[in-house]
Amino acid sequence: MLQRGYLERLRDMLSYKRLKHSLGVRDTAVKLAQFYGADSRKAALAGLLHDCARDLPGKKLLLLARQNHIPVDEVDEALPVILHAPVGALLAGRQFGVQNQAVLQAVALHTLGDKDMTLLDKIIFIADKAEPGRAFPGVQELREIMWRDLDRAMLWCLDATITMSLRNGELIHPKAVSTRNWIRLKLS
Repeated sequence: MLQRGYLERLRDMLSYKRLKHSLGVRDTAVKLAQFYGADSRKAALAGLLHDCARDLPGKKLLLLARQNHIPVDEVDEALPVILHAPVGALLAGRQFGVQNQAVLQAVALHTLGDKDMTLLDKIIFIADKAEPGRAFPGVQELREIMWRDLDRAMLWCLDATITMSLRNGELIHPKAVSTRNWIRLKLS
């Protein structure tokens, strides 16, 4: 299926705002892939499809995760929107016919990351936070860092997310902490 076919299907699955975000992630991911020497076609596909499950209700995300043996912990139970990343990888395979494991993994890891992320994984993770439609304090700093060092950009994203969650008294997913510690140790 060509990207046009993917876009038509995504229009039925996502809000206008979410689709616009996905297009921004796609475009940012392609630029980062070209800059860092990654496969820009895989980056485009993963960027476009990364949020394909984002507009599903929490109960549906939990149901799909459980039915498909995607691990669910107590934080996922409390914040099921987090599951849109691994469930999105599932839908990218089933509903969009994506078979490339690198693309599916990049979709699955774009929210919390994981240890031993690939270049493509990091590109999608960062493009999701830095695409042009994002407007939050510090985003311009992130956009500058991402052209110098993807690992430092990842650390910046994770630190910012964890700090904001702490300030707001929110739950912090253990996988985000694990990813943050992995990237921090890698930079040591």
